[in-house]
Amino acid sequence: MQASNFNDNSLDLHNLVAKNQFGTFFGVSQQTLDTVWDNLTGNNQNSVVYISMEIGADPDVFHPIKDRLMDLEKTNSMDSRLKQFVKKIFEGPEKIPCYGGGLGVLAGDTLKSFADCRLPVVAVSLLYRHGYFSQIVDSKIGQIAQSVAWTPEETPGLYLLQDPENPGQALQVEIPFFNEFDQETLAIAQVWMKMEVNHTLDYFIPELLLDFSLADNPVPIKNAAGQLYNSDSSIIKATQRRMLGTGILPVLQAMGISSYTLHLNEQHGVVVVLQLIAEELAIRVKKSDLSQVSNEEIIAAADKVADRLVYTIHTPVKAGHDRFNKSVYAGISHRSCRRILDLLAHDDESLHSYNFTTLAMRVNRTANSVSRLHRDVTHKQFPNFANKITAITNGVHHLTWISDARAELFDNFPELKNWRRDPGVLRNVDKLKSNTRFRTYLLRAWEEDTTILYKFINKMLLRHRNQMTSTWIDPPNHYSNIIDSSTKLDPKIFTVGFARRFSTYKRADLIFDNIGKLCSIAVNNNWPINFLFSGKAHPADEPGKSVIKLILNYQQELHAKSRGLVNLIFIPNYDMHIAKMMVAGVHIWLNNPKRPLEASGTSGMKAALNGVPNLSIMDGWWVEGYHEGQTGWKFGREGSVDEADLSESPDALLYAEDSASFYATLPLVLEEFYENDEKSRFIDKAIMNLILNVPIFNTHRMAAEYLQKYQLKLPSRLQSEMDGFSKLYNSNE
Repeated sequence: MQASNFNDNSLDLHNLVAKNQFGTFFGVSQQTLDTVWDNLTGNNQNSVVYISMEIGADPDVFHPIKDRLMDLEKTNSMDSRLKQFVKKIFEGPEKIPCYGGGLGVLAGDTLKSFADCRLPVVAVSLLYRHGYFSQIVDSKIGQIAQSVAWTPEETPGLYLLQDPENPGQALQVEIPFFNEFDQETLAIAQVWMKMEVNHTLDYFIPELLLDFSLADNPVPIKNAAGQLYNSDSSIIKATQRRMLGTGILPVLQAMGISSYTLHLNEQHGVVVVLQLIAEELAIRVKKSDLSQVSNEEIIAAADKVADRLVYTIHTPVKAGHDRFNKSVYAGISHRSCRRILDLLAHDDESLHSYNFTTLAMRVNRTANSVSRLHRDVTHKQFPNFANKITAITNGVHHLTWISDARAELFDNFPELKNWRRDPGVLRNVDKLKSNTRFRTYLLRAWEEDTTILYKFINKMLLRHRNQMTSTWIDPPNHYSNIIDSSTKLDPKIFTVGFARRFSTYKRADLIFDNIGKLCSIAVNNNWPINFLFSGKAHPADEPGKSVIKLILNYQQELHAKSRGLVNLIFIPNYDMHIAKMMVAGVHIWLNNPKRPLEASGTSGMKAALNGVPNLSIMDGWWVEGYHEGQTGWKFGREGSVDEADLSESPDALLYAEDSASFYATLPLVLEEFYENDEKSRFIDKAIMNLILNVPIFNTHRMAAEYLQKYQLKLPSRLQSEMDGFSKLYNSNE
């Protein structure tokens, strides 16, 4: 997406090169680099550290520096250094595969909005040399996980920081680990920085990525450093969490960053609390041996440290909460740390385990859920902390997820001027509801995005068919056996999008519970339907992988029983690029988790930002985004949180009840789509999404709500702008 007002072809590319003691960087001016660094290193500690196990911000979906270069005239006057930077932007890898799903993509979107809003924030995460995993899908086998091969050295916007005291050498930090005998082993991490540059190229958020995959590191450390969410063993999982949490303070100190507030995006980095408590105890009681410290002194130190922590909890699902057997943690931590954990990470359900969610809940100044309904669920799950848990409903970065075609439409209506800087401006679509030109162009933009999506799908299906003779992979789609140059899927067919992590509680196969019923809806009314599904299951999640296999198995039966009217397509290797095409190109977005286990969900928000209606269970964000049917449809059981069953067992997932509700709702949706040539009712819902949901479900508004938790002092002009974003919506009202 090209940002507006970037047509100054006279701009010298040298103005996009900046340097400091840590290296030379491309994409921002020297003034911008100095401003960001001054904000983070000032003595007033007026900045925030955002800590996340994963950050998803692939350069192929949001690329403001590349957009600027495309607007500028290229000349032969570039020196070799500039040519190298520019070549990397246009020819380097377009993926940074250090994210696994919604949590990481949300982190990336959040940081982009922090950059747009020019907030003094630095992020800390890990760099995984083998990423998450690459998904191959075989119709007979199902999901096959392959290691990701990527080269951070060649990736645009990613820099290996240099040691200011040793020119030409990488910046490294030392992280102490301990065995069960309290013997210390030092692990070394080199530090990468991804620059999350805003769309006007005048601010950025540094993302500091700790890379432990160094040859001299102990083997257990290198094993844990390779792949995100490696679950080959509990010790690897625990080591990853410790690498993140224990690496935070050393890297901040090495870079002179003086932030007071630390924001835990989930509890994965909560080990930093142990370091903070140990430092506070050293100041308070001046005892080097923490075995001599009383429990009361530890708790007092924890209460003091809590003032520095903001904590966001993202899921009610048990698998999302880190628990480690005490014997496992004894192999990687000092006994003084374990003593603190004994006091603050007690697990009532498992006396032999540490519960890191409990630790994060205990030691913070404020905690928040990620939707209003999730707040109520979290109160139920953690009643001892209910008084401190508020809601900050998630959002998504509107400049990343609004399609180019929709963006061009918004740019051409003066009522929407400045929408890129302020997503709340799209409330003014209310003035265009009856504007024939706007409605026509909105439909055309939607059709353009659907055409782009179907070109990708048909090309994929044909490629899979051709690969049948050259690889051992059976195509993941039955339709690959049908498609040829003259038989392709038609973008005019009603298209349902579903894409997310394949966990059993998300019930990806719910709507196929009664295939006969589903097919009869299509056949009896001559309403063709294409279902586009995508997503990954964690390699260790066998039930999740079995759901993918079920989806593949349904394809031929659906096609046959519907006489070709219903087709189910699975798109392998889901990533942000595929997500962006899907959320803009489908006609409706489907979400059907078991209520109330979906804390928020953000894929449906991305669809709503493009005007695409949702068809969803009343869970997570959709409770706030439904607006009495103005923006989409609902189905399935509702009921109060107090009465809700939080079980994830297969016999408690309400398949029969909620699928029956879906079959009752689907004909209403299809009738509105097919029985009106102008798609007027769908355009009505698209317009109401732009008016009602874009101003709510964006990360600018979310950043403004977090800013109230951060207690930062901002310049008056910037504070006024953030106050404006906070007025867009209050997650707790």
